[in-house]
Amino acid sequence: MKNKFKKNITQIFYAILAALVIRSFLFEPFSIPSGSMYPNLKVGDYLFVSKYSYGFSRHSLPLSLPLIPGRIFYKQPNRGDIVVFKTPEDNRTDYIKRLIGLPGDKISMKSNQLFINGEKIKTKLLKNEKYKFLDVTRVKEQLPNNKTYDVYEFEKTFIDMNTNDFAEVEVPDDNFFVVGDNRDNSQDSRYIGFIPKDNLVGRAEVVFLSFDTNIGSFLKFWTWYPALRKDRFFVSLLPNDIGK
Repeated sequence: MKNKFKKNITQIFYAILAALVIRSFLFEPFSIPSGSMYPNLKVGDYLFVSKYSYGFSRHSLPLSLPLIPGRIFYKQPNRGDIVVFKTPEDNRTDYIKRLIGLPGDKISMKSNQLFINGEKIKTKLLKNEKYKFLDVTRVKEQLPNNKTYDVYEFEKTFIDMNTNDFAEVEVPDDNFFVVGDNRDNSQDSRYIGFIPKDNLVGRAEVVFLSFDTNIGSFLKFWTWYPALRKDRFFVSLLPNDIGK
């Protein structure tokens, strides 16, 4: 009996250890609580974030334990990546945004139009849609590295209430500039400033599950089937590349 108990405890310990290793160094699940990344991420999406894409910092570990000095095995993100990071305001809260500015880039915005290093980002009007009760325009943006993705832009009267015009700023060394795809409904680098590389948690890779939160939730199993968004199983979150 004693040996069986010891064996069970050992198995539980190794299971917990394996889960911590996977969570810290391979993949971590995240859920989307807000609409700042529509149309590409929806409230109720559950996604996997790769922890190894940019190397590791203390924010790779549970509770951001200060066991890793700086950032090790660092690999610089690419423009267009959807990144999870700790906000520089408190170094605790997880945000998810689109990375558009690398160290040394000069970023500006004029009348809702992004400029990188003095060049206007190419855009293509796709269609008009509804976001909640508001009219939005769906636009495809193309970054200088030919990565493309869709964004939402609100009607003019709503845009005027947001920070969609700002003078050119230069991204400092070891920092990044991020914006939300739901361009006029996002707290991003226009508000919270640049994101230090040590604050990066990982790259959003894929939506593996999604629930319509107006119908049900993950915590209420009896609502799973009617709330399940069946078209969002294993949706890739990597930007398209028109160069390939």
